Amino acid sequence: MVPIKIDLYSDTITRPTQAMRAFMAQAPVGDEQQKEDPSVNQLVEMVCDLLGKEDAIFLPSGTMCNQIAVRVHCRAGDEMIMDQTAHVRHYETAGAAALSGVQIYPLIGQRGIFSINQFQSAIRGSHAYDPRSRLILIEQTSNMGGGSVWPLDAIRDICDLAHQKGLVCHMDGARLFNAVTATRISAKEYSKHFDSVFIDFSKGLGAPVGGALAGSKAFIQEAWRFKHQFGGAMRQAGIIAAGATYGLQHHLDRLVEDQEHAQLLAAGLRNIPGLNVEPVETNLVFFDVAGLGLTAEAFNHLLMQQGVRVSVVEGTRIRAVTHLDVSRSQIKEALQVINAVAAQVRKI
Repeated sequence: MVPIKIDLYSDTITRPTQAMRAFMAQAPVGDEQQKEDPSVNQLVEMVCDLLGKEDAIFLPSGTMCNQIAVRVHCRAGDEMIMDQTAHVRHYETAGAAALSGVQIYPLIGQRGIFSINQFQSAIRGSHAYDPRSRLILIEQTSNMGGGSVWPLDAIRDICDLAHQKGLVCHMDGARLFNAVTATRISAKEYSKHFDSVFIDFSKGLGAPVGGALAGSKAFIQEAWRFKHQFGGAMRQAGIIAAGATYGLQHHLDRLVEDQEHAQLLAAGLRNIPGLNVEPVETNLVFFDVAGLGLTAEAFNHLLMQQGVRVSVVEGTRIRAVTHLDVSRSQIKEALQVINAVAAQVRKI
C-alpha cells in the first residue's frame, strides 16, 4: 500500500497543529456537565458572539448537533423540508426517523439550493391525514451541491416565509465559515434568520473533534436534555473544546487559502482531457471522470497508487477537498499526478 502523501479526501481528515496541541494540553478543565469547565464555557461564549445567539452547547459531533436540533424542534410524525442532497438526509443514518420519528420532504434544488416557490409548494395543509410541516433545514455550504453558497437573500426570504407559516428554521452550518470567507458576509448575518444553527470545528478549523449548536436559551435548555439522552454527556471536555477555541482564534482567516487552492486545483483539472469540472465556490472541487471511460472508484484507486487520495461520491463523480493540511505546492503536485493518471487511462 502506497502511503497517502496528498490527501484531498475531506477537510475532516485535518490534524491539529503542534500549536493547537500545546494549547489543548494547557487548557483549564472542570466538570462540563455541571457547566464548570472554563474552556467549554469560553468556547460557548465565543460561539454565541459569532452567531448572535443567546446560548450554545458544545457537542461531540456535527451529526449530534443536527439530530438534537431536530429532536427539540419536532414531534414524532412531523415533517422536515430540505434539499435532496442534504447531509441530514444522506449521511446521518436516518437519525431523524430513528431518534425523533420525523420524516424528510426532499426538494430537487439546483446545486443544493432550492427556491422559495419549491419550499412554499412543499408546506403541508391542515388536513388531519397530512404530516405537519414543522422544520426547514438549509445546509451552508451545500456539500453535495458542490460547496455552493446559499445566497443571503434566499435564506432571508425562505426563513421569513417559514416563520409566517409556523415552521422553525435550522442551519446545518458545518462549512458556514467557508461561506463567510467566500462572501464576506458575517456568520451572525447568516445566522440571524434561523432558530438554531450548528457549526463544526473538525473541518476547516482543524480541531480534532466537536461542534456547537446555538439558539435561544429555551432551545439550548431542551438541547441539554437530549445531549444526555443521545449519549453526548462529557466531563473534562475543555481539552477538546480548547482545540475548537484555537481554531476560531487562529484558523478562520486562513480559510481563504483553502479556497484559493480549490480554484487552483479546479483550473488545472479543467485542462485535463476527459474531466468535467463543476463550478467551484468554496473549498470543495467536484469533477466527473466519465470522459475517461471508468468509474470514480477506479480512478481514485489509480491515484492512490501514486499517493494521492480523493473522495468517491457516486458513479463517475469525484470530490476533492482543500484544507489546512494541503499546501499550494501539494495542489500542483496532485495536478501532475492526476494529469499523468488520466493520460495513462486515455492510452488504454
